[in-house]
Amino acid sequence: MIPFSILDLSPIGDGENASQALDNSRRMAIKAEEHGYERFWLAEHHGMPGIASAATSIVIAHVGAATSRIRVGSGGVMLPNHSPLVIAEQFGTLAALLPGRVDLGLGRAPGTDMRTARALRRNLDAGAENFPHDIVELQRYLGAPEPDQAILAVPGVNSNVPIWLLGSSIYSAHLAAALGLPYSFASHFAPDMLMDAIAIYRERFQPSATLSEPYVMVGIMGVGADTDEEARHLFTSAQQQFVNLRKNVRTPFPRPVESMDGYWNDMERITVEHTLRYAAVGSHATIDRKLQQFLGETGADELIVSMPIHDINKRLRSVEVFAEVREGVKKAA
Repeated sequence: MIPFSILDLSPIGDGENASQALDNSRRMAIKAEEHGYERFWLAEHHGMPGIASAATSIVIAHVGAATSRIRVGSGGVMLPNHSPLVIAEQFGTLAALLPGRVDLGLGRAPGTDMRTARALRRNLDAGAENFPHDIVELQRYLGAPEPDQAILAVPGVNSNVPIWLLGSSIYSAHLAAALGLPYSFASHFAPDMLMDAIAIYRERFQPSATLSEPYVMVGIMGVGADTDEEARHLFTSAQQQFVNLRKNVRTPFPRPVESMDGYWNDMERITVEHTLRYAAVGSHATIDRKLQQFLGETGADELIVSMPIHDINKRLRSVEVFAEVREGVKKAA
């Protein structure tokens, strides 16, 4: 059985606040653990009224404390926003609190608009350019100390927190292959380079001390419900959100609407439908067909699902639906 995981952004729904959003993430992680998901990852985003996971390591600790077996981690931490030493200390601390359960997924994007990115990084250009070097530095802090190593991450040293590389382009595929790291592609919002990136990663993968052969995780948006009609209705929240992002309209995560007619124009509809073309939206049978095709095409080792659903009870039901589908999904040969 191919592992299924969940990517959560702690969405702050219209009519809700950050406290409710973070509690919803806790409830979702508990449900995911009950239903056999492999991981529960949180994503770093800043300055967005609809997302409560900006302080990603703190939210990971929050959901980790509410669970006992499921792996928890970042999907991802945007490393150019941070000092590698600070991330090593944060995730070393998480590893001490949650032994054997913490993943560190790293991304290169800012996770916000450029003005906020500058406020986070101070030196925006240098942060992005130093990304490969920062990964190696971070690995050093999380591994066994070298003789006479001047700078130690405590906690962090000897924790060997697994590092993943996240990406939405072939750049990340080349880098993950060169460093011998597991690779997660953001096909849930950036579908265009998926197949090229996977091919490059597998062809150029160099075995490392932590990974002997390539390991690919692929992402999708997912809305599971008892009927196709209900799922499509719930998915209008995500469609509204993506229209708003393209207009730079910042709002809480929208409630679903009866129809998107009048909310988007033809060009916006085409753009959003293209961006979300890998989304699995529907009943058990519909999602099963979608995933069998998608996983067959990608040959992925793992699937991570982001569930953009306004109502937490509907979101929890979606967790159940995807878990039911997983039982019948086989890994491609």
